[in-house]
Amino acid sequence: MIGRQETVRRKEGASLSRTDLRGHAKAWIQHHRLSAADSLMRVLDSPGSSVLTWLVIGIALALPVGLNVALDNVSQVSAGWDSPAQISLFLQGEVSPDRLRELEAEMGARQDVSKTRVISREEALDEFRTLSGFADVLASLQENPLPDLILVTPDAALDGPAVSALRVELQGNSDVAEAVLDMEWLQRLNSLMALSRRLVLAIGCMLVVGVMLILGNTIRLAIESRRDEIVIVKLVGGSNGFVRRPFLYTGLWYGVGGGVLAALLVSAALWFLEKPISDLAILYESAFQLSGLGVMGSLNLVILGGLLGLAGAWLAVSRHLARIQPR
Repeated sequence: MIGRQETVRRKEGASLSRTDLRGHAKAWIQHHRLSAADSLMRVLDSPGSSVLTWLVIGIALALPVGLNVALDNVSQVSAGWDSPAQISLFLQGEVSPDRLRELEAEMGARQDVSKTRVISREEALDEFRTLSGFADVLASLQENPLPDLILVTPDAALDGPAVSALRVELQGNSDVAEAVLDMEWLQRLNSLMALSRRLVLAIGCMLVVGVMLILGNTIRLAIESRRDEIVIVKLVGGSNGFVRRPFLYTGLWYGVGGGVLAALLVSAALWFLEKPISDLAILYESAFQLSGLGVMGSLNLVILGGLLGLAGAWLAVSRHLARIQPR
């Protein structure tokens, strides 16, 4: 009988323990709900200061994101320009037709060259006359000023440094006056794009730190305005986590609002630029269309704002909450 009574007591104790855990979990979830709702109402109760905070956060987030979207669109345009590199060999003076054919065969026999094409001085002059619209001026020239030209297309397997090395080697030919790599300007553009992305990343990191400082200062002011309430909660046994929770949700709402406003600002800027960019693309007979953040990009921006709000609030609360102790 005694053993059965002990068994019954153990079972009752385990049941009570499980009930207590469930109660704690329900209370924890309920306090999160109340804290989220109460902090949102406090933010909405001060629309003037809240809108100013959202504007500061939104502009700080919209600037690097907008620059990054602009760079993505420029990359999209330059991707359409990317084509197999060509090396233009401008020959010295007048070259006989036989020597011109020998040079073409010599260049075409190389393993690192896929094909060659000869453009004679006469062909170059006719093409320039057709494209430039200065036919009358060119007709008055005593002699053809254009040199013979050999277009060399490197092998597709060659990378950028190998193509540059090929250009230097071809430049050393005694019959070549100048060797010009037609894709050098695109390589410079890509290098400039890489530098621009690093600058945008640096600016974005500084602005992110600024957003966290702004949110930290906002939360600090909220803590100071509720100092007496915090002291009373601590007097009755409230933990730091219990006190911290509403301020974390306050930072979350500020961050989410700033992220939403940043997405709207970027979308508005793209909408404002879409018409003139489309008109410019039509003039250049291009099918380019301005691309924006999209749904996922906007959602990511809102999530980023919320995370920054939580981080800034956590830093502020951790620093200032420990200084408030009941006496």
